[in-house]
Amino acid sequence: MPNYLKNAKEVINIEISAIQNILTNLDDSFTKACEILIKTKGRIIIIGMGKSGHIGNKIAATLASTGSPSFFVHPAEASHGDFGMITSKDSIIALSYSGNTQEVVSLLPLIKKTNIPLISITGNPDSELAKNSDTHLNINIQKEACPLNLAPTASTTAMLVLGDAIAIALLSEKGFSKEQFAFSHPGGSLGKKLLLSVSKIMSKYPLIPTNFLDDSIESAIIEMNQKALGMTAIIDKKNNKLIGVITDGDLRRAFSNNINIKEANINQIMTKNPITITENTLASEALILMKDKKITSLVITGRDDKKQIVGVIHLHHLLKEGLS
Repeated sequence: MPNYLKNAKEVINIEISAIQNILTNLDDSFTKACEILIKTKGRIIIIGMGKSGHIGNKIAATLASTGSPSFFVHPAEASHGDFGMITSKDSIIALSYSGNTQEVVSLLPLIKKTNIPLISITGNPDSELAKNSDTHLNINIQKEACPLNLAPTASTTAMLVLGDAIAIALLSEKGFSKEQFAFSHPGGSLGKKLLLSVSKIMSKYPLIPTNFLDDSIESAIIEMNQKALGMTAIIDKKNNKLIGVITDGDLRRAFSNNINIKEANINQIMTKNPITITENTLASEALILMKDKKITSLVITGRDDKKQIVGVIHLHHLLKEGLS
């Protein structure tokens, strides 16, 4: 019987050992690398071949999303025109476990000629790449997790972890905030929490349920059913300003109090001075308020006029956006 669990644990232990080895050997070369990158006025260019290239793509993506503009350049393509994407304002991080990958090493004369700062991450401090770098980060490991000691496994994990360490060290030094992170991730849940305002998702006229104070309660119920937001806003006929709301809860309470719906007027059952929010309120803040007050709809007013209705937001609007 194959022992999958045993093999898995051996792989994980080998890779943990590789990471611990990096931690033990981390020295001033890491500080120097970060100082080079923090001073970079252009972009951080990541280059790497094969599996190192795949890791490089991920490192570039992490740097870019955490406040350090970066992109990946394939070293073979760089030799055929793509080096033109790199400027003297940039810095380069070159990845190669052997430190002698031909496609990467072949770029060294160009890098030196354009005087671009070079940081290398290899497992061989005596390699061609390491010796020609402004600073070298050593990720030498005892062995790969591959039983043949051939497939890049522990070495690529070590490379990835070191890339994450660089990205977060730079993030911390720059004081990169949640708001800045959200701008890099506008489509993600954090981006929505920090950027999405209720004005972007609210129901607007003519979808806002409204009634006047002298309307019948029956007409208010019809309006609520047609607009399906669980409420209707009661507005002043003269200036269309908010004076109250009738919600599903108000109707239930009216029935519980034996109020004759056919004979009563709106003023008897509506909620006066209802909770409202302005159109620039974040959707995440609206959700917190609705949960706290145990309500499912909120009237949204203008920024400058707290009685002028511009929209209504329902709990379903927020859930549809993935907020919870």
